[in-house]
Amino acid sequence: MLSILDRYFLRELGQTVIATAVVLLTIMAGTTFAQVLKQVANGSFPASVMFQVLGLQMIEGLPTLLPLSAFLGVLYGLGRMYRESEMHVLASSGMDARGLLRPMALLALVLAVLVGAVSLWLGPWASRTSDDLVAAANRSVIAAGLDAGRFTELSGKGGIIFVDTLSRDGSVLGNTFIATERVNKDGSRQLKLITGKHGRMYQESNGEDRFLAIYDGWQYEIPLGADNWRKMQYERNDSSLSNVQSNDNTEDPAAGLDTLALLHVDTADARAEFAWRTIAPAMSLVLLMLALPLSRQSPREPRFGRLLLAVLGFYMYFLLLELCRAQIAKGHWHHATPMWLLSMAVFALAAWMFRSHYVARKPRKVAA
Repeated sequence: MLSILDRYFLRELGQTVIATAVVLLTIMAGTTFAQVLKQVANGSFPASVMFQVLGLQMIEGLPTLLPLSAFLGVLYGLGRMYRESEMHVLASSGMDARGLLRPMALLALVLAVLVGAVSLWLGPWASRTSDDLVAAANRSVIAAGLDAGRFTELSGKGGIIFVDTLSRDGSVLGNTFIATERVNKDGSRQLKLITGKHGRMYQESNGEDRFLAIYDGWQYEIPLGADNWRKMQYERNDSSLSNVQSNDNTEDPAAGLDTLALLHVDTADARAEFAWRTIAPAMSLVLLMLALPLSRQSPREPRFGRLLLAVLGFYMYFLLLELCRAQIAKGHWHHATPMWLLSMAVFALAAWMFRSHYVARKPRKVAA
């Protein structure tokens, strides 16, 4: 049964954590949107799936955003209580360390379960869904910029294409017209016109080169400034479209694998991904424990002084975890023991700091 004091701490800290998460989520949405726009611009996937990919990529970032939100939220919430002397009054009234640790333990448990669910299940699902969505979109001529009833420039091909109808998924075309121009070895220019009754788009096995197969039509090769043009009838004529550009921000393939499937994949990337997913809930607990001593401040201290120190501490801890992950991904380490030892060391340091600053310096009751 929660006491009145427990409910008060949970309400105050919960509101601050939620507000911090909203702010960080807004910032992450802006940066992620810029990255998605860059990927759309370089042809990694069409604009039609831009917002779906944006949402899925934001879900992938939640395992890092949620612990940071809780860390900063608790730090700011408890810091406000210290600045306004609420914590000093509660301590003078007999509240010991357990009065603060009990609601914090409950908050940490809820956060660890939430981060674990996102890291172990929801994040990999978002990664797989995003990859499948982009792959399906790139199999459509819409991904190459084509639209029914409109002349479209062939990117990098020096020509135009026109189709009168498109299927809903963009894979089947109606009457098609293509006009391209090329320069021959002798410097002369030649215009090639292709017409067809219908067509379809397909990709090679590498998933990058896209081609348009046109059926039942005519091809005209017309040298500019000459009269020796040719006319050919064909059953099928293949023309290349703009290629799928490589995505510089593509994650490691192991990021899309199910967590249980990672256990059966004996590669360095899979081991690194599994270690990162399992350390995320522990990172939440470590950061919340670290927020307890860092939030203690006097009313005369600068409001954001401890906050800057805490951000620096988070950055160092996160950077060390990333270095451990990189060592596992490179095959230098074959297990996540260093990551767990680092987290345990930071947790022990935070517990010692909390005991030193809160328990050892707790004001004593004044005898009547």
